[in-house]
Amino acid sequence: MPSHVSADRSAAQPPQRGSVDALISQTRRLLGDVDAVRREGLPDDSDPEARWQRALCDLAVHQLNDLDEHLAQLRDGPQPAVLETAAPHPRTAPGGARHESLLSRVGSAEWNLLTDEATWSGELYQILGRDPAAPPLTLDELPSLVHEDDQAGLTAMVTDCLVDGKPIDGEFRIVRPDGGVRTVHMMGEPVLDTDGTTASMWAVLRDVSELRRSQRAVSETRDSLQRQRHIAQTEHRLAVELQEAVLPQWRGALRFPHGGPETLDLAAHYLPSSESALIGGNWYDALELPDGQSLLTVGDLTGQGIAATSGMAMLLGALRGMAVAGAQPAQLMGWLNQLLDASVQPTLASAVYCRYTPETRTLAWAQAGHPAPLLFRSGTGCVLAPPAGVLLGATSGATYEQAEETLEPGDLLLLHTDGLVPRHTGDAAQHRLLALAPRLTEARTAQDCVRTVIEEFGETEREDDACVLIARIY
Repeated sequence: MPSHVSADRSAAQPPQRGSVDALISQTRRLLGDVDAVRREGLPDDSDPEARWQRALCDLAVHQLNDLDEHLAQLRDGPQPAVLETAAPHPRTAPGGARHESLLSRVGSAEWNLLTDEATWSGELYQILGRDPAAPPLTLDELPSLVHEDDQAGLTAMVTDCLVDGKPIDGEFRIVRPDGGVRTVHMMGEPVLDTDGTTASMWAVLRDVSELRRSQRAVSETRDSLQRQRHIAQTEHRLAVELQEAVLPQWRGALRFPHGGPETLDLAAHYLPSSESALIGGNWYDALELPDGQSLLTVGDLTGQGIAATSGMAMLLGALRGMAVAGAQPAQLMGWLNQLLDASVQPTLASAVYCRYTPETRTLAWAQAGHPAPLLFRSGTGCVLAPPAGVLLGATSGATYEQAEETLEPGDLLLLHTDGLVPRHTGDAAQHRLLALAPRLTEARTAQDCVRTVIEEFGETEREDDACVLIARIY
C-alpha cells in the first residue's frame, strides 16, 4: 500500500512479468495437488474428523484461488471500469461447485477530498455488484451499500483515517443490488497534501466472503471434532471403569472369593484392540458356586464402547445369577437367549459356559456360536466337540445342547474369544493355538500359560479386542 506521506507519490514499479508467471504456475500446481487430495484422498464425511479435514482442504483451495487471482492482477494490472461482455473463466470451488473468479478479485478506490471526486477500479464495481456505467459513490454515499449493522463501524474507520491519519484495516458486509450479502475486507490510508492536510483516501477492497465461509467451516468442524473426542474420551473412561469393576483382576491368577477348589489353577487376560480406542463387549469369568462347583465362562457381546460394555455387564450379571441358582449350561444358554431377544436394543452375543465338578473332574458345558474350549493333555491339544448352539439373541426359542468331558490331573483347559489370534478366526485360529501345546505343557502354572499366549499373540496388532481364560487341573 502506498505511503500516506505525500499526494504526489511516484508509482511503484511493477514486478518483472516472468517472475510473476513463475509464481502463478507454482500456485496452480499446488492448487491442483490440494484439490486432488480433497477429491480423492480424504474419507467420506461420516465422522467429525473427516469433516474437519475436508474443511481445511476447502480453506486451502480458497486461499490458493485468491492467491492465483491476486498474482494475475499483479501481472496484468487493474481492469478498466467497463462492462464485461465475455463470460468469466470458471474455477473449481470447494465441494465441486463452480464460482466466478471475479468474486475473489481485489478492487481499489480513491476518494479526493478536495474535488469530491471518486475513482473506482473495474474490479470494485464487480465486487459491489454496481453498474460500471454508474458514477462511483463518494465516501458519504458508500455506507448506503453497507449492511446496517456494519455502517457505524465503517464510518468510524473512515473518520479515524481522515481525521487522525490512522490506516484502515477492517471488514464489513455489503448488500449487493441482487440482495446478496458479501463480506469485504478494506485496507486504506490517507494521502496528505504538501501542507500536511488530508487530500484524499486510497483503499483496497477485497471480497473475502468465500474465505470467511471456509474459515467458519474449519472452526465449526474443529469444535465438533473436539466435542466428539471429549465424548469419546469420557465414554472410554466409563467403559474401562465398568469393565474393571465387572471382570476379575486379570493381572495375576484369578482367585475365588473363598479360596476355591484346590483342583483348579486359573488365570486370564484381556487384550485390547490396537486399531480402536473403544472397548468391546468381551468378558471372562470364574466363580465358585454354592454347591462346590465352579463357573468358567468367556463371551463376546457385539459392539464397542460404553453400550457394549454396559450390555456385557448386564449379561454377565445375569449369567452369574443363573449359575448361582443352579442352572445347568444348556438351560442357562436358553435363558440368556431369551434375555437378549427381549432387550430393547437388539444385540448378539457368543458365549461358552462351563460348570466344573471338582470331585469327579467333570466339565459340563454349552456354547452359543462361540469357539469351543481347547484341551491340552500330555503335550498335545485338541478342540472339544461343540454341542449345538446358535448366537444369543439370534432367534427366539432357540434350544442349546450340553456336552460333558472328564478331565485328568495335569489337563489344561483354554477358553478364548475371537480375535485372540490376530488375522485368524475359526479353525485357523484354533490351529495356531494348538501349536502352542509343547510350551503350555512345560509351563508350571496357569499364569505362565497365559503369559505364553500373550508372548505369542499379544504384541501383534489386532483388529478386535479379545480375552483368554486358562484353567489347569490338579
